[in-house]
Amino acid sequence: MAEDHSTSHIIQSLMVNLIIAAAKGVAALLSGSGSMLAETLHSFADCGNQLLLLLGVKKSRHAPTAAHPLGYGRALYFWSFMVALLLFTGGGVFSIYESIHKLGHPEPVGDMRLALAILGFSLVLEGWATLKNVQELNKRRKGRPFFRFLSDSKDSDLVVVFGENAAAVLGLGIALLAITLAALTGDGSWDAIGSLFIGVVLIGVAIFLAIEVKSLIIGEAADPEIAAAVTTTAAEDPRLTRVLHMITIQQGPAEVLLIMKASFAPGLSVEDVARAINDFEDRLRGRCPEVRWSFIEPDVPRS
Repeated sequence: MAEDHSTSHIIQSLMVNLIIAAAKGVAALLSGSGSMLAETLHSFADCGNQLLLLLGVKKSRHAPTAAHPLGYGRALYFWSFMVALLLFTGGGVFSIYESIHKLGHPEPVGDMRLALAILGFSLVLEGWATLKNVQELNKRRKGRPFFRFLSDSKDSDLVVVFGENAAAVLGLGIALLAITLAALTGDGSWDAIGSLFIGVVLIGVAIFLAIEVKSLIIGEAADPEIAAAVTTTAAEDPRLTRVLHMITIQQGPAEVLLIMKASFAPGLSVEDVARAINDFEDRLRGRCPEVRWSFIEPDVPRS
């Protein structure tokens, strides 16, 4: 169940967004399009967001210290939450502000051919990045329904990158339609309406990401497969007769804390119980390497 938590999917999206942001910026400057400006800011915000995710991954890999004995795994969840906030304000809110401004102060429609060409180019690049992201998600979801996996996943970086990429593809589609209508009709309000819808999309994605990551920051149970593996591993040892109580907590991607009470066979000495616990932990970590910390307390069943 252990997974490869590389940063390749983040770096890939960062490179794509740097190229797209620069191209969009030129098109926004030359065309004066509000939708194009909204998309430019969206891409630059995505670049900043991916840098924050890389920072979060780096921080989460720090070794445990006396001040943080369970490590820094949740640092990635914190920075993922910051990305959601920036996507909400830096992308969504500003796009809606730009739309309101353009609707109140309409501007003549300029030559949109360059903007349309760059949007098409950007859509191809973003679509490719999103496809790669989906392929990585498919590797990890192990047959679970796609959107159920997004909701349940503990890999906040992967989910955030997918949310950004999906929002970018949808936003580009909206911008293409809005600018095409503005060019065909000569009415700049279509461009402003496009900016409004892009803002709504960004805010919706940001709220979804914030809700998902908040649950991980507070402290979310590990995947049910971990609990099932604990029960199976315990049943393999006749010295360990019953799992009385179990708590699993996700401390970060591929980092799980296990707290458990168990009953043991009558007549075992304290040393026998300690050896049984050590053997159980060794077998469990062989099956689930992500169980980084385990605290097993011997107990007796209560009536």
